[in-house]
Amino acid sequence: MLYRSFLKRWLDMLVAFTALLLLSPVFIVVTVLLFIANSGKPFFLQPRPGLKGRVFRVIKYKTMNDKKAPDGNLLPDEARLTAVGKFVRKTSLDEIPQLINVLKGDMSLIGPRPLLVDYLELYSPQQARRHEVRPGITGWAQVNGRNAISWTQKFERDVWYVDHLSFQLDVKILFMTVIKVFKSEGISQAGHVSSERFTGKANA
Repeated sequence: MLYRSFLKRWLDMLVAFTALLLLSPVFIVVTVLLFIANSGKPFFLQPRPGLKGRVFRVIKYKTMNDKKAPDGNLLPDEARLTAVGKFVRKTSLDEIPQLINVLKGDMSLIGPRPLLVDYLELYSPQQARRHEVRPGITGWAQVNGRNAISWTQKFERDVWYVDHLSFQLDVKILFMTVIKVFKSEGISQAGHVSSERFTGKANA
């Protein structure tokens, strides 16, 4: 398919470049605020598997500080989430730096979310099919539950997207993403600041 093999990548670069230009004032302001809130560390880079499982470094805003308990371990996520970080997460502004990953070719605007490298060895063959396309800033699972759904549902939606990828579907996901951001839906699982870890098929 022409869109899947060629046009999608070119549209990704065009939209990502335009978005970075338009959002540059917001990018600068958020970077400065997080620089202050996180003691000079507004970003974090983390290895994530991309297309065909190749590992790249995803760029995101750092929404939690590095405060530790007396025993030297990091405090729980909810204790480290700063006021600025909470706002950035709620408004999905933490995704802006990933536009740089899109320009580099690590990611697409739309596709399965890039998860932790640790999960690679835990996937079933069906779940691993999510790596047949570039990971995305937003995706089918994101607009159909985001972090509020189970791992089973996330993987089902990821693979469904791989099988049904099209220009029309990407446009639909893009518009649904805008609506979800304004409604602040599905940002986290009930009782959790961030998504619960995937531990294998048993809790998929």
